[in-house]
Amino acid sequence: MELNIASQAKLSVAMVSPRRCREIADLVRGKMIVEAYRSLSLEKVKSADILLKLLRSAMSNAQQKGVADMDRLYVSELRIDEGPRIKRWMPRAQGRADRRVTRTSHIVLKLSEKKAVKATKAKSAAKKAKTKDGVK
Repeated sequence: MELNIASQAKLSVAMVSPRRCREIADLVRGKMIVEAYRSLSLEKVKSADILLKLLRSAMSNAQQKGVADMDRLYVSELRIDEGPRIKRWMPRAQGRADRRVTRTSHIVLKLSEKKAVKATKAKSAAKKAKTKDGVK
């Protein structure tokens, strides 16, 4: 299945672990950009701020590309891959040292256009009125 990608944004070596980032990404995948923006702005975790900034970048890229209707864009792909691990040493008691590993992420966000837009409230109200009258 070939998707018509309207725009995309990438972030390499984000200083957040992939597991924590995927928890927030699951809330956004497949949603329209307005809903995704709203849900990310309400979350109070670091990965939500990173994904929100990436969503803004992808929206800006779509505008630069000249996408006709920004209201029809949705998050078609949001992939979080593991980046390089940053390894450091932390001093401990009696001259010992422990290894500290900081996990990083590579994030790819792609926006696509939906083919059909949902019916407006006026259209759905008109349909209901016709069915009540017995006319289809």
